[in-house]
Amino acid sequence: MPVSHKPQLNYSDFQDLTEQIRFQSTEGKIWFGEQRMLLMHLGAMAAFRREMVNTLGVERAKGFFLRLGYQSGMRDAELARKLRPQCSELDIFLAGPQLHSLKGMVKAIPLEIDIDQETGEFYGELEWVDSFEVEICQTELGQMDEPACWALLGYACAYTSSFMGREIIFRETQCRGCGDDKCIIIGKPAEEWEDAVEFSRYFTEDPIIEELYSLQSQVNSMRSSLVKQQGQYYGIGQSTSYNKVCKMIDKAAMGKVSVLLLGETGVGKEVVARSVHLRSERADGPFIAVNCAAIPPDLIEAELFGVEKGAYTGANQSRQGRFERAHDGTIFLDEVIELNARAQATLLRVLQEGELERVGDNRTRTVNVRVIAATNESLAAAVEAGRFRADLYYRLNVFSVQIPPLRERLEDLPLLAEHFLGKFHMEYNKRTLGLSDKALELCLRYHWPGNIRELENVIERGVILTDNNETISQEYLFAVFPDCAPEHTETESINHSGQLVNDGSKNATADWASEILTNNISLDHVEATLMRQAMEQANQNVSGAARLLGLTRPAFAYRLKKSGILAEG
Repeated sequence: MPVSHKPQLNYSDFQDLTEQIRFQSTEGKIWFGEQRMLLMHLGAMAAFRREMVNTLGVERAKGFFLRLGYQSGMRDAELARKLRPQCSELDIFLAGPQLHSLKGMVKAIPLEIDIDQETGEFYGELEWVDSFEVEICQTELGQMDEPACWALLGYACAYTSSFMGREIIFRETQCRGCGDDKCIIIGKPAEEWEDAVEFSRYFTEDPIIEELYSLQSQVNSMRSSLVKQQGQYYGIGQSTSYNKVCKMIDKAAMGKVSVLLLGETGVGKEVVARSVHLRSERADGPFIAVNCAAIPPDLIEAELFGVEKGAYTGANQSRQGRFERAHDGTIFLDEVIELNARAQATLLRVLQEGELERVGDNRTRTVNVRVIAATNESLAAAVEAGRFRADLYYRLNVFSVQIPPLRERLEDLPLLAEHFLGKFHMEYNKRTLGLSDKALELCLRYHWPGNIRELENVIERGVILTDNNETISQEYLFAVFPDCAPEHTETESINHSGQLVNDGSKNATADWASEILTNNISLDHVEATLMRQAMEQANQNVSGAARLLGLTRPAFAYRLKKSGILAEG
């Protein structure tokens, strides 16, 4: 059975939430947990809402703001679970109304909360005081015909649905924005509302948005021409260096010239090679990829050019090599620098004459193959060192393309991350909320020695470790937290009085710890002082003081009794 509550929100009792706020004033950033926040003029939001209503009409604008609030509610539900894992269901749930208040949106007063996560039963009735959306109506839109707290309502629906693990719908039964004396909302499971299906459409339907997405998809398809290559990421990027590469590849694709791709390991040379093939007149032919470094030197000729039966011990039958299999198509030779001298000579003949002989055979076979080679080393240096034939190098180097490493095109990282998120959401049948803002910032400060391949692996790890409808935090991306460029910024936070204070240097903790030891202050005295201060800040509320110190209520109560503080009260 659900437990019925008529809780009183203590608005001085959520320091665990205010402690999540950090101001990086010198960097122009405000953080709430791992999410980046904005301080915005209410008047600007009011003007925006008026324009949305005038442009889209009331119904479409309502859907837009409901979805806007919904996104915020989902993220806050995740934060509440992380901050209060040991608290009661009610204390965790009440973080939602408290967060609404903390963000300056509305003061939420719970009138009745019946909640049971095990059975999924829920009933909530709350009063909203000083809603920012009512104020917008009063200043910009005038009195509405229907309840007007759209974004707040979307937030409540998403927050409670995520918290309960089932769809909970809130409806505003009274609203000052349409002439009522107060704003009252009621929430209960979707199936208990007669118009649940109709109301839920606000969260899913918007013909204009769908049309824009459709047009965007068509544009992307026209630009990349790789729709049939699911999982590839050629053409994803907006950096100057990468766009230059794409333009060069587009020019080379329609010709017959051999292409030499240069770049570090993991930059996507095979993806680029495949895109050249798909843009060429050979697109309907085979694409054969060969990693020359993975084939033993004594077998490389047989693998590439084929072998006749009896050519050597173990050659029990004749078979085609990779070049014959790539006839009328494209062959991609990755790490071409690893070819031995005999293989280099045969490759040169293929490039010049379009013909080859299998190992152990004297018959000449004609092949029509386009060669795309790649290496992460300098072929010019290999020529000087005698490791690579100069004539072959010149033949391959007719059209060379240098692919930039990821660290030199970090502005493309968010787009690539979004691409890989979509790929792995589908592959693992999951739906996360994407990277947290802090996680994305960490990625942008990381130097990515493994380039795009490493990014792909990192995103896959994050998707695997993150639950549905939660953001991927920093800790889930890397098995070992990476060394990154340091943030040369000072942060500020909100103290218990609501004032903005400088966090000071990272050595602050060491300073007060050193002072305690220098003055011979006992550990019992430190603990008692902290507990008294916590009780004072929580207005003698044991549960609230326990949260301030990161303890469960029973554990904190035991310490209070042991120290004699509880008896003092």
